[in-house]
Amino acid sequence: MEWKSPVYNVFAVPVEKVIPNSYNPNAIAPPELELLYNSIKEDGYTMPVVCYYSKKDDMYVIVDGFHRYRVMIEHEDIYKREKGMLPISVIDKPLAQRMASTIRHNRARGAHDVDLMSNIVKELHELGRSDSWISKHLGMDMDEILRLKQITGLAALFKDIKFGQAWVPENDNSELNPDKELQNV
Repeated sequence: MEWKSPVYNVFAVPVEKVIPNSYNPNAIAPPELELLYNSIKEDGYTMPVVCYYSKKDDMYVIVDGFHRYRVMIEHEDIYKREKGMLPISVIDKPLAQRMASTIRHNRARGAHDVDLMSNIVKELHELGRSDSWISKHLGMDMDEILRLKQITGLAALFKDIKFGQAWVPENDNSELNPDKELQNV
């Protein structure tokens, strides 16, 4: 039999027929869950939830995609828009292999390169996107945007930022005596 990846057989099932597995150690922080919700709201489901079909229970057990599933069951607007149907692909593996698949999926997500993220923030700014737009659509807080802007080092990125008054140097009209300064140290 020729190998065919599960992604070539994506189909919709009622979300009520999908259940989480009991072993997934993955957790998502509230800001990232909100970003996932916004992603699904804006882009729709672009990746299926990977499941195992349990004939005994007539249910689909999640291997990967628990948080995509969670968005549908926790957000009525998504549930209604999708008519309660969740896109899934099915793998047929024993439990130990499904557990390994879950961990591989979780760990293979990667991380964002700081320099590349800085360039994206820079390009979005140059396209006229505000910090609040970037925050909303990329799921970043304002401090993170500021740090990424600082990495690029471009003054243009800060043109709309209001700065407070900094310190004012004292002017005592006397020459600085380095020897005197060293004695005071």
